[in-house]
Order: sequence, then C-alpha cells, then structure tokens
Amino acid sequence: MEPSSFPNGLNVKSPFLNVESEVHPSIIECPIGTIPILHNNRREHIAGHNIDALFTKFKQQGVAGTKNYDNVYGASAIINVYEPKVKKDSKHLSATGIQIDNGPNGLEGIIVGYSVAPNLVGDSFARFHIAWDAGASNKSCYDHTCPGFVQVNCNFGLGGRLQHVSVYNGKQYVLKILIFKDTKTKNWWVAYGEANIPIGYWPSSLFTYLRDKGNYTLWGGHVSGPTASSDSPQMGSGHFASEGHGKAAFIKSIQIIDENNKLITPNENRVVTGTSDITKYTVDGYGIDKEGMHMYYGGPGNFV
Repeated sequence: MEPSSFPNGLNVKSPFLNVESEVHPSIIECPIGTIPILHNNRREHIAGHNIDALFTKFKQQGVAGTKNYDNVYGASAIINVYEPKVKKDSKHLSATGIQIDNGPNGLEGIIVGYSVAPNLVGDSFARFHIAWDAGASNKSCYDHTCPGFVQVNCNFGLGGRLQHVSVYNGKQYVLKILIFKDTKTKNWWVAYGEANIPIGYWPSSLFTYLRDKGNYTLWGGHVSGPTASSDSPQMGSGHFASEGHGKAAFIKSIQIIDENNKLITPNENRVVTGTSDITKYTVDGYGIDKEGMHMYYGGPGNFV
C-alpha cells in the first residue's frame, strides 16, 4: 500500500545531491503482509512517564530550532544525525525531528525523527522513532507501543538503530524525513530517505484537531527528563551552533506543504527561530535557499 499521491514539487524517485551521506535505518526483510516489531524488554517494564519523554511531556525540557506558526498539511527536512551524550541513569532523552501540532496548547501532535534515550531503550545509539498524541486518549504513544500508526513497509524497523552517524569534525550523515497528508484519504503519511520511501500512516480518524491540518510545526532538537533543567543532556552534536558545518548539527531543506498540496518554504513572517536556554543550546546560520530554510542548532547542555 502506498499514498494515493505525493506532494507537488517532490521528486519521489530522484536522489538529492549533497556532500553528506545518508544514514542506514534498520532494514529487516519480512514476508509480505508482515512488519518487523523490534523487541525491547526494557520498554515493557518502564513507567508511562518515560514514554511521555518521547513526546516532550516533562515540564523540564529544552528546545532549539525553528518554529512555524501557520496551517500546514505536512513538512519535510534533511536532518544531520549525531549521537548526543545522555547519562544512562538520568531518565533523560535527546531527540531531533519534525513535530506537527494542533489543538489547545498543542493537544494533538505527531513527531518523526531520531532520539538517544538510554533509560528507555537500554543503549546510547541514535534510533528512529515516531510518536503521537491523539488528545482524546490522553496518552502519548511511540512506534508500536499502542494501536494507531499503520505500518505498510515490511522492511523498516521502527525504533531501529541508525547506522553510520555523524562524527564531530569528520564525515557527516543525514536523514530525510517527509510527513504529509494524503489528499484523498486525509491520512498522515511518513516517508524517509532520498527516494521518499513510505513507512506508514496515522489514520485521520485518530485525531480531532489534527484531522484536517496542523497549525504549528517545529524542526529542531529537544531534550526532556525529570531533571533536564539542571542536568541537561547534549543536543545535536553536543557543540554550539556557531561552530558551523562538520561540528554543529544542522537541519536543511526545511519546507512545509500548503493547502494546495505543494512543498513550499515557510513564510518568514510566521517563523520564529531560537532556543529555550542560550547558555546550553543555540541556533545559528539561519537562512533560506532554493531548497528551503536551513540552520545549525544544539549544544552541550550541562554535559561535561
């Protein structure tokens, strides 16, 4: 199963040209009609508030990136993948991705990206995750922890490790993420990579406020945890944005999908770029080119 259509202006099978290499997600060959479910003993015994960490529900958190306050029907970006340092016993998380919300105080939302969460998964690798909050259920979910997301790709392992992550002052690796509403079914689809390979979708019926569109989008990093304000983990590469390419993490080709199902650069008048705490995380190098917006972001937090 695939989407009935893709956004206008998207090259579905055409590779993008850049100086970085793509990360390799966990690909597991499963028989047609089945999907890989990655087993995690730790996940099955953790408390619910640890799952909420994937959806930034902790009061103590930090954010750095670009926010768009406008109606959207999808979003896209190319994300530089690192493995920020997170203390293993801290119940903290450091993540980067695309988030689309709607409803009072962002009551409903979807997130696609990668995170490092030792307490949640038992290791410090960068792993690909999806997460959502349907509002009415009053519960945050990620990957396959609860019903909702319909995976159609029989080879992609949600929660799987991303191979060949970036190295500070060394080779850089990226992940392209695309979230978009199917114009016929109204479902929210997720695709990845230079070929925009569909992973699956959230049925529109799962949501109330997000059923038709989003009204807030974030591209960037976030950290969360019970003591994230006083003992913050790294974000991005763990270095400040001012260090630039090869040293600071970046997000580029930032675009949204408008009401005409067209990929466009966000309206600058509706965009805010910044950070929750400039002493821990920064944003720099913000600009616009023919591929969309771009920026560097991240920092060391309190990690020394």
